[in-house]
Amino acid sequence: MTAAVLSTRHPETAAILAVAEDGLAGFHERPFAAIAERAGLPEPLVIDRIRSLLEAGVVRRVRQTLNTGSLARGALVAWNVPNEALHAAFDTLFRGDPFSGHVVIRSTDSNLPGASFRLWTTVKVPQGFSLERHVALMGGVIGAAAWRVMPARCLFALGVGHVRRRSLEPGARADAPAAPQHPELTRLTPFEWEALAALKEPLEPAELVSEPWRARAGRLGIDYARFLDAVRSFEAKGLIARFSTFLEHVKELPTGERVTRYNALFHWAVEPGRELEAGGEVGRHHIITHAYWREAGPDFGNVNIMAVAHGTEKEALLAHKAAIDAHLAEAGIPVRYTTQFWGGRSEIKPSEILPSAYEAFCRQRGIDPDTMREEP
Repeated sequence: MTAAVLSTRHPETAAILAVAEDGLAGFHERPFAAIAERAGLPEPLVIDRIRSLLEAGVVRRVRQTLNTGSLARGALVAWNVPNEALHAAFDTLFRGDPFSGHVVIRSTDSNLPGASFRLWTTVKVPQGFSLERHVALMGGVIGAAAWRVMPARCLFALGVGHVRRRSLEPGARADAPAAPQHPELTRLTPFEWEALAALKEPLEPAELVSEPWRARAGRLGIDYARFLDAVRSFEAKGLIARFSTFLEHVKELPTGERVTRYNALFHWAVEPGRELEAGGEVGRHHIITHAYWREAGPDFGNVNIMAVAHGTEKEALLAHKAAIDAHLAEAGIPVRYTTQFWGGRSEIKPSEILPSAYEAFCRQRGIDPDTMREEP
């Protein structure tokens, strides 16, 4: 397949990705048929194109995403690591910690509060185990001088969709504030964990077929009807997010394109008691891929609303931020402090969420898993 066809700007490819990145909510037995219907293209073409994009490295992974905040305790962690150890710490957390997902080295435009915390990671620790103990363990491994653990008290936006965000004007937003979502852990049965393990793993190129879940269940020896029953129960419990095709948006693509060049983490400090209101107003802006209420503490100017946006031009992202700032002012929400951190070196992988995986992680390192459990 030619580079032109694999370009994210090719009309067919762009139409597919506009749906496949983050436009297919819920679970679909035939996800590629659903993408094809919305993109106005034949299903075989969609399957072939996504497979080619995956094999070429334009797409990083294709998978069913989950609302993992309901399955594992998670947080954003900022690490203060000596500069000479920064990249080694990055490598350790990305390659050696299955529970660290997004690993980013960030910088600021000036010496702002929190500027010494340059390494940022998302961390999820499976049910029954202590998030704080895991972070302390990894902090010792990487030689961090300090760290700040920032669980999400509330979620307002979560989705990728880089292709469909390319042409957004600053200030473009939904008609209503984003609805707050409060993470609450959901308990599963042993079979449900088995079915979840089958569902959550990325699809390999050979698995991109019309009914991928039937093939996946068969390969793992799981009865398909029982597998579907478990997935439907996940939907009823609010555990299913969307079927997603994740673009390689950090590095240059094999086609020579860059989907994004800048990754901005915006910070706002609003008055206590206004967090839900402010988060809803920030999260309604279409440029925002992630928006949360997190308490960052005095090291970061006591910010409590954080949001992420991506783009190819720094000035354009700053214009989007200025529009959000102006909207908050118009909404009567005072902002006591605001800034942004810029992403540099970055890698992304799904965080492991299976309790059995955490037990194996501990044993491989000579750690008694019981010493890493949460207090009763």
